[in-house]
Amino acid sequence: MKVTDRDIAAWLRQEPEKGFRQLVSRFSEPIYWHVRRMVVSHADAQDVVQETFLKIFKSSADLRDDDSLKSWVYRIATNEALRHLRKNSLESYPIDDAPAGLLELRADEYTDYSDLEAVKLQKAINSLPEKQRVAFNLRYYDELSYEEIAEITGSTPASAKVSYHIAKNRVINFMNNHD
Repeated sequence: MKVTDRDIAAWLRQEPEKGFRQLVSRFSEPIYWHVRRMVVSHADAQDVVQETFLKIFKSSADLRDDDSLKSWVYRIATNEALRHLRKNSLESYPIDDAPAGLLELRADEYTDYSDLEAVKLQKAINSLPEKQRVAFNLRYYDELSYEEIAEITGSTPASAKVSYHIAKNRVINFMNNHD
């Protein structure tokens, strides 16, 4: 029997420990990578993921029947990642106005710096404004719909689509103009 998000949501309400174990099993890897793309560092990503699942466990009673479990989990993870970035005062700047050194990635033993295109892509994404960075990551990497992105970010599908397309164009421009 395949466990669905609806099953997990029901267990979270009725049998919190069972529901939480299923939720962690289903979402730990995708949430790790979602957070990792935002905070970049493996250690920071692990911390944020831990905070995310702690917050999910504490607030599982807040999950409403009409909420999408996936969107709810991603919304909490996104907010935790953004909180972490703000707390560590990593500002974002328009790609063309970024101060020298900002686009350099922090050393991380889990990052393959030999893949120069991937490093360049991450630099481009890191330089996007917060809203565009979130929309880009959720659409490009996590392949979420604009409706899901809107639910996660508290916006509209049209706004999510605009944010993604502006971000995509900025990333393409960065990739074409920076060596």
